[in-house]
Amino acid sequence: MARSQQTWNKIENEKKKIKKKKDKAAKKLERSTNTSDGNNLDDMIAYVDEYGRISDTPPDPLAKKVIKAEDIEVGVRKKEDMDPVDENRTGIVTFFNDSKGFGFIKDLATGDSVFVHIKELEEPIKENNKVTFKIERGPKGLNAIEVKIVR
Repeated sequence: MARSQQTWNKIENEKKKIKKKKDKAAKKLERSTNTSDGNNLDDMIAYVDEYGRISDTPPDPLAKKVIKAEDIEVGVRKKEDMDPVDENRTGIVTFFNDSKGFGFIKDLATGDSVFVHIKELEEPIKENNKVTFKIERGPKGLNAIEVKIVR
């Protein structure tokens, strides 16, 4: 007669594994039934107060402010433009690249940076030159035209 392939040690180890699995399942079940997190919807709700802080107390309905949708501005507020028509401005060339043919002029009156293209120059300019110019609105912002060096 042949001997069994399972020894006493293998049988004991198998019993330990089964007992360990049962204990783990029992602990998991106990944790899920005794937990208080997530059982109540009111416990999970958070509120944001007028200062942007998160709290668990609801806001006071008497302190509610009504805001009209028309009053909300999305984006950057536009600056009030000076009248660009026939107004000579003065500025300093902050950057100019001869090989690429463009640069920027800082307007002394407003402090704005104005794009200048080489085709709008009446004479060659360099960085730190003081210039007079007129502006026009281009598709990407203000452009300098009729640029002349101040002598």
